Amino acid sequence: MTVARSMLLFALAALFEIGGAWLVWQGWRENRGLWWIAAGVIALGAYGFVATFQPDANFGRILAAYGGVFVAGSLAWGVLVDKFRPDRYDIIGAAICLIGVVVIMYAPRAQG
Repeated sequence: MTVARSMLLFALAALFEIGGAWLVWQGWRENRGLWWIAAGVIALGAYGFVATFQPDANFGRILAAYGGVFVAGSLAWGVLVDKFRPDRYDIIGAAICLIGVVVIMYAPRAQG
């Protein structure tokens, strides 16, 4: 159950961070206005809290592993929201990052 909870938290963090950054991007670069930017800033702030609910207590480990989720999630966001078409190198890179997430977060470790 701990791995499932951790993965759900990573997905939620990605939704807040990537969605928040996208809202800021839309507000500024696409001239959608300050309300879009404000919503993005709120979402980015929410992202900052999500990591604190991860079961592992090591900030560096959580953030390092989340980096891989961010990479893959950003590409997925691009596909779903912006109709971006990743090439094989995007997909290979994202897969490598997700393997890194699994190794960093879920490899068995000696207690001590």
